[in-house]
Amino acid sequence: MRSALGSRSVGGQVFALMLIIVTLLVLAAGATLSLEAHGSRDSQARGRALAVALTVALAPGVQQALESRDPSRTLQPYAEKVRRRTGVDYIVVTTPRGIRCSHPNPKLIGKRVDRGLYPATVGRAFTDKTPGVTRPAASIRAAVPVTNARGRVIGVVNAGVSIPSVARTVSRQLPVIYGSTALALLLGGGGAALVARRLRRQTHRLGPAEITRMYEHHDAVLRSVREGVLILDDEGRLLLANDEALLLLGLAPGAHGRQITDVGLPPEFAGLLASGREATDEVYEVGNRLLAVNQRPAERGGQPWGSVATLRDSTELRALTDKADRAYARLQLLYEAGVRVGSSLDMEGTAQELTRVAVPRFADYATVDLHEAVLRGEEPGDRESPLRRAAFRGIRQDPPLRRVGERVSSFPVTQRAGGTGKARLFPVDELVSSPDWKPQAERLGWAVEYGIHSLLAVPLSARGVRLGQVAFWRSGDTPPFDEEDRTFAEELAGQAAVAIDNARRYAREHATTLALQESLLPRGRPEQQAVVAAQRYLPAPGGVRGDWFDVIPLSGARVALVVGDVVGHGLHAAATMGRLRTAVRNFSVVDLPPDELLARLDDVVDQLDREETATGPGAGAAGATCLYAVYDPVSRHCTLARAGHPPPALVRPDGSVTFLDLPAGPPLGLGGRLYEAAETELPEGSRLVLYTDGLVQDRERDIETGLDQLRDALTDADPDPERACDTVMAALLSPRRTDDVCLLIARTTALDARRVASWDLPADPEVVARMRAAVARTLAEWNLEEAAFTTELVVSELLGNAIRHAVGPVRLRLLRNRALICEVADGSTTAPHLRRAAITDEGGRGLFLVAQMVQRWGTRYTSQGKIIWTEQDLPAAARALR
Repeated sequence: MRSALGSRSVGGQVFALMLIIVTLLVLAAGATLSLEAHGSRDSQARGRALAVALTVALAPGVQQALESRDPSRTLQPYAEKVRRRTGVDYIVVTTPRGIRCSHPNPKLIGKRVDRGLYPATVGRAFTDKTPGVTRPAASIRAAVPVTNARGRVIGVVNAGVSIPSVARTVSRQLPVIYGSTALALLLGGGGAALVARRLRRQTHRLGPAEITRMYEHHDAVLRSVREGVLILDDEGRLLLANDEALLLLGLAPGAHGRQITDVGLPPEFAGLLASGREATDEVYEVGNRLLAVNQRPAERGGQPWGSVATLRDSTELRALTDKADRAYARLQLLYEAGVRVGSSLDMEGTAQELTRVAVPRFADYATVDLHEAVLRGEEPGDRESPLRRAAFRGIRQDPPLRRVGERVSSFPVTQRAGGTGKARLFPVDELVSSPDWKPQAERLGWAVEYGIHSLLAVPLSARGVRLGQVAFWRSGDTPPFDEEDRTFAEELAGQAAVAIDNARRYAREHATTLALQESLLPRGRPEQQAVVAAQRYLPAPGGVRGDWFDVIPLSGARVALVVGDVVGHGLHAAATMGRLRTAVRNFSVVDLPPDELLARLDDVVDQLDREETATGPGAGAAGATCLYAVYDPVSRHCTLARAGHPPPALVRPDGSVTFLDLPAGPPLGLGGRLYEAAETELPEGSRLVLYTDGLVQDRERDIETGLDQLRDALTDADPDPERACDTVMAALLSPRRTDDVCLLIARTTALDARRVASWDLPADPEVVARMRAAVARTLAEWNLEEAAFTTELVVSELLGNAIRHAVGPVRLRLLRNRALICEVADGSTTAPHLRRAAITDEGGRGLFLVAQMVQRWGTRYTSQGKIIWTEQDLPAAARALR
């Protein structure tokens, strides 16, 4: 028993408790019956006596016998007969006065009884204890009155039962009591065992604590949660519905046990529950509620037995969800606007992006109007200044709204708002009759007829300055704008206004930078006959950078071709480019060879870097590249040097294309580096192609691919440099380029030998006179007699100085090109200096006179010494015959 009570399962504990309780009850009942059997002899005797007396008193004929003349004749045999049958000691019938009418001893009939009969004589039965009549033991007497029809007592029936006879009867019943007790004990134990077994099966041998916890969880689920719970069997009967389910479905408590299709639910919803199929967050309308239903099939022992469904009231949640979805959509729209609007740094493009974002998710139609000054990149002027439509977008293309490029009027709300940026929403049909909207009344009337019913107007303002206005329109079944839309429109327009203002400022800076760069690049074509040149320059879409080119006439009919690239962009790159171009021109004036010129230019870039570093944390100008080439049409030799720049391409007269193999010097600005020059002979009609890396390289194309494309384009290009430039640009320009593009194509020419006269002379003063005569004859052959006097004087002075002060052989050369060129070469590296002679000086005036008589003069150095040259303009007639 102790082990049963200590069992962890509820079934075992219930069995032990039921067995104990049944045993105690059965034993208590048996003991009680036994005690009652022994202790209730008197009460049993009283009961038997009273029952017999009452039976006799009510027996038919007793009343008539008592009222007859001889009651004993009838009552005596009847009383004895009943006595024997009932086993009582005696039955005595008396008159109210106590005269016996019957008695077991006939001798006593007619005599008075010696014991009182009251209260039977007044109509009330009673019992008492008297001596026995037929036995010596005491007996229990019961006296019952006999009444007539009028209720008068006409007799008394006395019946007596001896106490020992009752005790014998009780003793005979004790074995039955004990047997019944034992049988009840066995039946109770068996029933307890069956109940415990059933309970163990139902509780799965769980303990009381686990059953309690499960009950608490069950109660919490069914009564505490804000969800309805339904449990149905496999036949679709409702087994359980918690209070929340009854409330949500409006079911009566009597719905349990009924078919779910018969409790008044909507057919579709009831069909789902009856089917038992799996469902997840399916929404059904029940009454005035929207219920989200989740249902799962249930199994018992691996076999399906029904389903469990949960119900959640999503009516308010749906409203909140719709509101949250709307807010989320607005946030998504604002995020998309932040990403898309203003990505191009183009005002009109930014305005178009704003309309693309707004239509159709926010409005049916959207328009953006900007001040004309803003569109030009200028500061916005008076708010009364005209506006021009910069963007339009709609769900249809035929609304009665002005199109892009047309002038528009300011809306009154945006005109008054100035730079505050406050939005206003209007019903369009009310604006037609408004005095403030009178200028737009006609077009607004057309809009109303078209179906446009709601307008949301927002000023475009940034930095407290009004840039223009945005209008959002809704039409048809689209709901009108509300206050939430107004707030959203202000945020959307605010983002767009900042982007448009940035684009405007960028456009202004870009125009300024572009103007600066254009002013720093070559304008027109310099006078020279060494090459026929054509060039193309395109600034980067994202901002001006530092690419440049130049064609520089040099002494001796030569020409210098330059292409360079400064790392960086904007005003700084443009200014640096201008400085470098100026430096190249200055160095070319003194006829520095290409390698030496790049070395000097490297020093310039290094110095610019130092200045930038000293004045602030700027990036400096380091990383500039340059290609410098000098072409001589007399010898057809070209000398080139490059500093980190792509190699030039050479297109020969037969159309073959090669890239010249030049020593790749380092970029400019690294300081202290040496550059090497290369010399090549170019056939007449060859095309020398110089370019920057923006032409052949971008994010989607490496430089090797770009060079191959350039070779293919030049192979098929026209010999004319202008048309060749167009062909190359069309073939190589990338739509996604991010760098400047600079292209220079120069077709070489050769100076006719008949226009060149050259003499090698000894260092003898006597040759001066002979050379003056030779020069006069040559000029006569060239029809330049008008220039003979000046040229003879120049030749005399230059030859005299060379013979007098120089060393080595002397050479004189005359060139007829766009000007008359006179060159005197010697082996000395000492350059003459121009000075003004005093009045008393006997010499020093010759070079001064030469400088006064020619247009230009100078000195250039060669590997053998130096050359002093002069240039004279040709007479008008000679230029015409050239």
